[in-house]
Amino acid sequence: MNNNNKLLLYLSITALCFSPLVDADEQNEALNLSVEDLLNVEVTSVAKKAQSLNDAPAAAFVISNDDIKRSGATNIPDALRLAPGLDVAKIDANKWAVSSRGFNGRFANKLLVLIDGRNAYTRSFAGVYWENQDVMMEDVDRIEVIRGPGAALWGANAVNGVINIITKRSSETQGVSLNVGGGTEEQGFGSLRYGTKFGENTTARAYVKGNNRGQNTHLTGDKANDNWDKVQGGFRVDSQLNLQDALTVQGDIYQTNTHQFSTYPQLTPPFFLAEKDKNTAYGGNFLGRLQHTFSTTSDYSLQAYYDTYTRRDIPLYESRDTLDVDFQHRFGLLDWHEIIWGLNYRYGHDKLVGNTLSNGTAVYKITPSSVNDQLFSAFIQDEMTLIDNTLWLTIGSRFEHNDYSGFEGQPSARIMWAPHNQHRLWASVSRAVRTPSRGDQNALGLIRVIPPQALSVPPFGTPPVAVMIQGNTNFRSEEVIAYEAGYRTTFSKTVSLDVTGFYNDYRDLRYPDIRTPSFNGAFVTQVLDFTNDVRGKTYGIEIATVWQMLDWWRWDANYSWLHTQFNELGTGTTAISPQQRTSLRAALSPREDIDLDFWFRYVDNNTVVGSLGVQRIKAYVSLDLRAAYRPYKGIELSLVAQNLAAQKHLEYVNEVQTLPTVIDRGMYGKISWSF
Repeated sequence: MNNNNKLLLYLSITALCFSPLVDADEQNEALNLSVEDLLNVEVTSVAKKAQSLNDAPAAAFVISNDDIKRSGATNIPDALRLAPGLDVAKIDANKWAVSSRGFNGRFANKLLVLIDGRNAYTRSFAGVYWENQDVMMEDVDRIEVIRGPGAALWGANAVNGVINIITKRSSETQGVSLNVGGGTEEQGFGSLRYGTKFGENTTARAYVKGNNRGQNTHLTGDKANDNWDKVQGGFRVDSQLNLQDALTVQGDIYQTNTHQFSTYPQLTPPFFLAEKDKNTAYGGNFLGRLQHTFSTTSDYSLQAYYDTYTRRDIPLYESRDTLDVDFQHRFGLLDWHEIIWGLNYRYGHDKLVGNTLSNGTAVYKITPSSVNDQLFSAFIQDEMTLIDNTLWLTIGSRFEHNDYSGFEGQPSARIMWAPHNQHRLWASVSRAVRTPSRGDQNALGLIRVIPPQALSVPPFGTPPVAVMIQGNTNFRSEEVIAYEAGYRTTFSKTVSLDVTGFYNDYRDLRYPDIRTPSFNGAFVTQVLDFTNDVRGKTYGIEIATVWQMLDWWRWDANYSWLHTQFNELGTGTTAISPQQRTSLRAALSPREDIDLDFWFRYVDNNTVVGSLGVQRIKAYVSLDLRAAYRPYKGIELSLVAQNLAAQKHLEYVNEVQTLPTVIDRGMYGKISWSF
């Protein structure tokens, strides 16, 4: 038996040895909720109002604070692996690819991400820099994951899903929380938060956190030079001004250093440049939100935030400032209508400048290098109760105007039927768009140089070919018409089932069209121009179930199946996400002071299309284990082992610049102290 199998055997025996130690009078608080209680947890992302998960006519899933803690995840992307239907792949120690229902990539652009109401989207590529988006994990209240379009309420880019990260109110984080840990991959991390009260109706907290993550290895076995360090701090103040008005003010600042081993194309032998890069980024945000309650059926909120960041990557300098103002009003009408409407204005200013590498090559050029852009939008939604406590119809749409594609309308209709208090059936049809990014319309990038080719016939050789990707000012929005249906039930107080089926019809997807090459006497330039010539469709099924086997033992399982199909132009030019994904978790609390957690994942084959051509990634399995012990009140000691099923595995390949990096097995310990 090799060392890997011995380790798995010893950990399994340890878990079994703890099993008989249950004390029915000392159950873990997190496992006290029944399955029915889990389905009644509050969500706000489906309808922009508070409602129970069970009553949400959408493919919704909630990741709780306890789920995050017991998973051992130390960052938001890794925690998102808990949700069905999400494609989460770790590229290296500091980069992730995250999407919903396909179209994954480092620059995935069809998923909208919110943090306490602040949009994490960047106009540069219409996606998210996950290494920049962080919170203190202990302060996360829940992560609401909506698979499928949410554009009717949230606007453009909520094409395949919405992720809403919601942190706890400061009244729930009083006192001191200190967390420190370290290990083989998570070499060192820590956080400190202090919460206090200012008067009877105002609470506040402040925090600081940091991490130092070690490097992985390349497929060749060499060190990947992808280590990562980051420090972040922030605050939140919640005040109940009077019986009707509540005010929240919060903000964050951060600074991060990411490393990578990069390969850049060049027009002279050996036609690529390999360098160890250190990229830096810093930024911050400030948000204020006023909520006024007229009655139980009527309220409004006014929110404004400012977000800024600067990234100094080796080939590209990028800075962006965003100001966003949002108003929303909810009211009841004629006892069977609940109407929500709102207005939004967003102003952005950016600067994107291509840097010259050490070999004199400029990989990227953005023209113009700086722009100001504006977004105006409005939405309205009407939830109608057709039969009391039985049948509901929700219709709505968002209307917006942006400086890249002009006017966009994104309607949606949803219906829910509850034939019994334990059964919910729902269906929906929606239109959503992914609006053009700066890269789609204004970028010029050298992505590859094909070396000279020797020929046996005249002219006995060819010059090098510079392959350029070029933005197109006429690039339009990508569009999807999505059809969904779902069934949600609790067989008993111990078992629940949530099943969703979907069919998505995509139009005007991005395609790099080959233009006529040109020759300047030294090399050939081959330009790939962005067009909207690809069409495609995806369909699939997502299943999530919870089984409370014993008061102190819960199983969570989910399975996703996805089929992706493109027309002949899209074949070979678009990444294909894994067809099947499976997750199985067991949470055991055999005693009040002990937690044991098991997490198994299977991810199917997938392909990536990038500067290195088409990369095929093999299926892999992953196993994480966690054990926690609370010797005294307020103190928890935990040990987490990650990726135990293999010494290393490949999850994704960055589309540009970096070599394939495998994710190594790791282990870390953590001490948490709250008082």
